[in-house]
Amino acid sequence: MRPSSIARMMLALAALAVPESALAQRRRPRRPHPEQPAPTPDPQPTPDPQPTPAPGGGGDLVFTPGEGDPANPTPTPPPGGGDATAPGGQTPPGGGDLFGPGNTVPDVRPGRPPTAAERIWAVQQIYALRNRRLELQPSVAISMNDPFVSHTGFGLGVNYWVTNVLAVGANFLWFQGLNNRADVDFHVARSARLVVPINEYQMSASLNFSYVPVYGKFLMFNRFIFHWDIYLVAGVGLTRTRPIAVVDPEVRTFDFQNQILFNAGVGVRVFINRWFGITGEIRNYIYPESLENTTIAQNDIPVPAGGTPVMGSRQDPRTWFGPSSITDNVMVQVGITIFLPFSVSYRLLK
Repeated sequence: MRPSSIARMMLALAALAVPESALAQRRRPRRPHPEQPAPTPDPQPTPDPQPTPAPGGGGDLVFTPGEGDPANPTPTPPPGGGDATAPGGQTPPGGGDLFGPGNTVPDVRPGRPPTAAERIWAVQQIYALRNRRLELQPSVAISMNDPFVSHTGFGLGVNYWVTNVLAVGANFLWFQGLNNRADVDFHVARSARLVVPINEYQMSASLNFSYVPVYGKFLMFNRFIFHWDIYLVAGVGLTRTRPIAVVDPEVRTFDFQNQILFNAGVGVRVFINRWFGITGEIRNYIYPESLENTTIAQNDIPVPAGGTPVMGSRQDPRTWFGPSSITDNVMVQVGITIFLPFSVSYRLLK
């Protein structure tokens, strides 16, 4: 394109822009915000600066110097331009501005601090604090991985929460009198002439550490909100067990023996209120177990009155025990939890 053609095109565009600029109305001075003091009038009135036409040319939307500044925003006039006037060219009450005293535009300036009524906390306070509280956990435990004998026990756990997610405590289980041989043990021994060594428990006690990695809440029936947490537990302790005489019950009798115990598990706690909840837990107790010897000694020498049994005979207790093995006793525990003290004190916003 030649330079002369470009010059003629620019002159034509300038001529078309002149009438549109002449029709642009002057913006009234902006009104002070209700929360800001009114500005002091200038004793020497100064002429209004020449308005700048809006991008794209034409229209009633104009910007004077200072508008568009984020630090000093002003309400935007209505679409269509200028002031709203009554029929006949008369100015309506309130100064003729559409945003008059009766039509005040709400303040939507960015960065304005919200009022107290407008504050909404995205992360609310924890419903039930555990920090520095004592927890009591009565429960019922049932063994899961021994098909020949069931071990049922009543337990009590005590935890002191050092922080809101870490606790140190103790756990106690009582089994004696609640061990039952399963029917499968009787039928296998009778039909297949196969005897499986089984054991019974008296008690177990351990020291544990608990850690809460996850906690939250859920909605039930679209009405009730329950808070929950998942915790990990591990510890070391002592257990007392003994074999049940099934190979040679006429002669053999066993006493309870102490064994070192290790345990680890995972549980879930659901709060009903701030101090009471329901717990469910699965824990594995690992310890070395002394089993009954499946072989009967051939020498059946009676023990003399007041004497000791002959070594290696059927009456010798040293021939009653077979090799020891590592036993995994998987227990499912269901119970309740009680936190002391009952009240919860919030000192800082969470």
